[in-house]
Amino acid sequence: MSRPEPPPSPPPDCLNCGQPLGEPRPRFCPACGQETHVRAPRIAEFIQQLGGAYLSTEGALWRTLALLLLRPGELTARYLAGRRKHYVLPLRLYLTISVLTLLLMRLAGGNAVQVDASDLAVAERGKLNITALGLGEGTGLGLRDGVFYCENLPAWLCERARRRIDIAPKAVAGEVEQFKDRFLGNLGGAMFLLLPSFALWMALVYRSRRLRYTEHLVFALHVHAFWFVALCLTLPNLPWLSGLAVCAVPWYTLAAMKRVYGGRRWPRLLRAMTVSLLYGLALSVTFALVAVWSLLV
Repeated sequence: MSRPEPPPSPPPDCLNCGQPLGEPRPRFCPACGQETHVRAPRIAEFIQQLGGAYLSTEGALWRTLALLLLRPGELTARYLAGRRKHYVLPLRLYLTISVLTLLLMRLAGGNAVQVDASDLAVAERGKLNITALGLGEGTGLGLRDGVFYCENLPAWLCERARRRIDIAPKAVAGEVEQFKDRFLGNLGGAMFLLLPSFALWMALVYRSRRLRYTEHLVFALHVHAFWFVALCLTLPNLPWLSGLAVCAVPWYTLAAMKRVYGGRRWPRLLRAMTVSLLYGLALSVTFALVAVWSLLV
């Protein structure tokens, strides 16, 4: 019987920075602080990282969420004033909340595509209605009573959509679900790319504040993070909760603008209306492009 091989001796130098460790071997490298006994990660370590200071009761995330949700604009004001150590950084906060929201939307099924009759027996009788892309009165595409339609859209888009939608009823349900997944998968990236435009509109309407564009971007990240939280409240399909979330969005945004930018009420309302109009147009165009892209890929 062969003897088991002895475990390999640890390297004499730090694997991170190359600092000689010497004897007795320290637990941490004196130059860079990394552990000197490096091994393959364990599942318990990942769980510990997830439940560490970032998500703990006294950690930065809970402290940041409390300030974000309960005191509109205060998180931005503190960040711009230099009080940043005890809070999650704006970009990380936005990415965390937006990714979790989009994940919940995918689990909840999403509402990107409306299927009025999903029962296969009904579909086989030609009564299936699907609005795959609606861009206003008289513009859009889908199935109406089992018949494909494409109104006021480019011919190449209609032909591509026809190949995906005007198919056998048994394949429609699967195609619809794939479109939902593609739409929600593309939406996160599109919103992230669109967010800087909100900061740009804020910079334009508040030029007199002499703030840098990146400071307006911090405000945009925090406001959008709250909007995603409000979007989460609409997922349980409870009318009273959805109504509360819809009403909270404009109230919160105005309160945050007051806290961060100050100024009188009526000029602030005028600025908010200007930004809402510009950003609303950008959102409409973005949603349409995401829907078209989701149909094409």
